[in-house]
Amino acid sequence: QVQLVESGGGLVQPGGSLRLSCAASGSIFSINAMGWYRQAPGKQRELVAAITSRGSTNYADSVKGRFTISRDNAKNTVYLQMNSLKPEDTAVYYCRADVRDQGNFRSYAYWGQGTQVTVSS
Repeated sequence: QVQLVESGGGLVQPGGSLRLSCAASGSIFSINAMGWYRQAPGKQRELVAAITSRGSTNYADSVKGRFTISRDNAKNTVYLQMNSLKPEDTAVYYCRADVRDQGNFRSYAYWGQGTQVTVSS
């Protein structure tokens, strides 16, 4: 089993910044893609940003130029730096990791528990 633990959410004013972290632990042989998703009330969960093990990234159009995803492979951790936050960024943010299991070498997708980000004055 693998656990993903997120941190860094909170309340911030419009134009402010937050940094989310997500650390993976457990039966990990390797981690392929890692990403951040978000879900606002009454809306479907959507991809915010993703990063491969080699560092290739992609972003939702709505966050390009404002958010930056990065990862530390040695720590099995992914980060999301969020700048110039807007009220429409308010959502629960979830991290996801595609993990190759150390025991059977099969790949599984794991999700974090979610962290609330609220952008409001």
